[in-house]
Amino acid sequence: MDASSPISLQQTPHQDYSVSEASPKPYKKSFVTSLMEAAALRTPSFKEDTYFISHLKNSEKKALQELRDKLSVSYGSDATSECSMWGIPLLSNDEKADVILLKFLRARDFRVQDSLHMLEKCLSWRKEFGADDIVEEDLGFKELEGVVAYMHGYDREGHPVCYNAYGVFKDKEMYERIFGDEEKLKKFLRWRVQVLERGISLLHFKPGGVNSIIQVTDLKDMPKRELRVASNQILSLFQDNYPEMVARKIFINVPWYFSMLYSVFSPFLTQRTKSKFVISKEGNVAETLYKFIRPEDVPAQYGGLSRPSDLQNGPPKPASEFTVKGGEKVNIQIEGIEAGATITWDIVVGGWDLEYSAEFVPNAAGSYTIAVEKARKIAPSEEAIRNSFTPREAGKMVLSVDNTFSRKKKVAAYRYFVRKAAIA
Repeated sequence: MDASSPISLQQTPHQDYSVSEASPKPYKKSFVTSLMEAAALRTPSFKEDTYFISHLKNSEKKALQELRDKLSVSYGSDATSECSMWGIPLLSNDEKADVILLKFLRARDFRVQDSLHMLEKCLSWRKEFGADDIVEEDLGFKELEGVVAYMHGYDREGHPVCYNAYGVFKDKEMYERIFGDEEKLKKFLRWRVQVLERGISLLHFKPGGVNSIIQVTDLKDMPKRELRVASNQILSLFQDNYPEMVARKIFINVPWYFSMLYSVFSPFLTQRTKSKFVISKEGNVAETLYKFIRPEDVPAQYGGLSRPSDLQNGPPKPASEFTVKGGEKVNIQIEGIEAGATITWDIVVGGWDLEYSAEFVPNAAGSYTIAVEKARKIAPSEEAIRNSFTPREAGKMVLSVDNTFSRKKKVAAYRYFVRKAAIA
């Protein structure tokens, strides 16, 4: 690390992490381990479609034109009013319409008749369901907003990110209130479609643009048996009516029983959908999400720096990322702080379980270092720390994370801004 870096490292040279040798025991991979390895192998090879017509094979171009022709025959003079999605007429012969038609073609491996059947069923469902106007409806699920399913920020490539967490439904009273009967379930499904439609409204529908979202699903405390019916209906509804709308599906806090859960919804998923899966067990949430989403866009409860209140202040301030190796102590030095200026910082380490401290070191010789935050052990579940300090003299702030008692490497991020003192 070069001398200009604000991060300095300290390692504990005498710590011994050696493990005595032993005869290897037979090891049988669990379903979850095998699935995670398979997902890890598939993920790098998955490449999102660009939707440029010039990138299509001749057979795919032919299928696109054939689908347009069949749609025109089916809808005739009513094509403009009846044959449109998300405000885009599907027979307008423009690039936005082509993006949507190609989504249906890819979902059915460019089999034109199958794609047409899927598209017509979807158009009929949207009309009957009232999907075009659902975004503005007040469905009365205020308690679920920002908790169960919600759009929050973007990934590194600009895709809107939708988070899903159903752990709150382990509370029986909450479960009965939302899923107690058929009518309640239907209303919940309507709300869940509303969340997705809000995400889709952020897409470009343009070749080379952002044409799909990222789904992050938190499986922690999810009541698998109770939510089986709702899960099946959501998955079936989304796959039938929102083809190729998800660029990647990231499962976090994957518990041991994921094999049973997976067996439930697997039959409802296409092989192409499965190829987009990323699986992350408990304890690896931040490490997994940082691969796809910048720390300043990851919610604080998942090891990021983003809080709901931050979204009201415009685009998030970028964070600096770093790693803390096992047996290592990292000091972040923020220099050039003037007397009377206020420095505010955010810092987080994925799965903490290490010591953190903050101190202010004055420039003047003979001045005392000030312990702004005394060294303390941070629990794995603790969210990002945010604090401020206004020194009386010029100096530097030093943020320290001490991982010398662990062998595990951890991802981390920080950011700060300095507000100068007001001139009297």
